[in-house]
Amino acid sequence: MVTVILLFIFIAPRFIDFKDQPAEHVGHQNSIVITPDGSKGMIYQVDASAVDAQDEDMVRQNFVHFLRPIAGPVRVDKVVPVRDQKGHIVAYRGWVRR
Repeated sequence: MVTVILLFIFIAPRFIDFKDQPAEHVGHQNSIVITPDGSKGMIYQVDASAVDAQDEDMVRQNFVHFLRPIAGPVRVDKVVPVRDQKGHIVAYRGWVRR
């Protein structure tokens, strides 16, 4: 009986079309880079599209709101913008502690 089951598992896909396809890799829309800061905290870098706001306080609030499902309740020491060569803000880097 075990032999029949194993034969079905390994040979059937060659002859029977189960109409299954590999899952399309979508990826995470908002990339996050996490690195240790050398002390007891972490540095989180989040795409600007996930955190973007009009002023620094809103950026900090959106940053904390975005990290809450990932890192849990955290305290953000500071948030600084990361700019590309043209000066556009592409991400925000925040120093975070639990």
